[in-house]
Amino acid sequence: MNLSTRITEKLPFLEVLGSPVFSSRGVSRLGCVHLKQPSLRTFSGVRAKTVASFDSCDGALKDGTGVVLPSAKEFAEQAIQSIKSGKVIAVPTDTLYGFACDACSREAVNRIYEIKGRKLTSPLAICVGDVSEINRFAFTNHLPDTLLDALLPGPVTLVLRRGEASILEKSLNPGIDSIGVRVPDSDFIRIIARGSGSALALTSANLTGHRSSVCIKDFESLWGHCAYVYDGGELPMGRAGSTIVDLTSPGKYKIIRPGSAREETIEILKKHFLVEEKTDNS
Repeated sequence: MNLSTRITEKLPFLEVLGSPVFSSRGVSRLGCVHLKQPSLRTFSGVRAKTVASFDSCDGALKDGTGVVLPSAKEFAEQAIQSIKSGKVIAVPTDTLYGFACDACSREAVNRIYEIKGRKLTSPLAICVGDVSEINRFAFTNHLPDTLLDALLPGPVTLVLRRGEASILEKSLNPGIDSIGVRVPDSDFIRIIARGSGSALALTSANLTGHRSSVCIKDFESLWGHCAYVYDGGELPMGRAGSTIVDLTSPGKYKIIRPGSAREETIEILKKHFLVEEKTDNS
């Protein structure tokens, strides 16, 4: 039983966009959706269509700035093409809503920093579609064989060394030889990551210093800066975000942020005979 299964057992049954889902197990297949009354709003000088009006489920939607779509797999192609075009999208994960772009596009990554008002010295994590993809971007040979599959997919960010073989652009988190890696327990964002052929740079969808977003209304003022905003309803995990654990040292772990799955994460780490790395102050 991996970490995502453990977390799922603790979550309530939700209604998202009128269709029942277990949100931590990804998005369900939605039926035909009919959104009406498109509106135009101005956010920070950006004129944004905040709602798309469409009458069919064939995906034939007009592209625009800040178009809101359901986070259902039939709408993933628009997200994939936006990522490939160097644009930023907003998407639900298994913890919080996040801004995502191509991690190998310097322009797109810089755009995320601009949207959030974040210092360029603050590192971004990446998201990949499958556990097997992690070794393309980070060094994993020092980890126990079954550890990654036990932790992921799930609400955990693993800090790993990039290694010389990493295909990540050097412009992503310059001067830092480690990278935070996520495989969210959310089908929709994983479909996008797979389809992009790259890793997604991923960070919470909010202004730096503001509270994290568990529904799209939480960051409504920023919709206009995204090619698409994908609505997965209100997320049930709270605002703690993912648990961040440093696994750069062989045989050791360090919890960087407790997040939403600290106890379950530590339990799995100890079962794989990792010991907590002591800090200088302990």
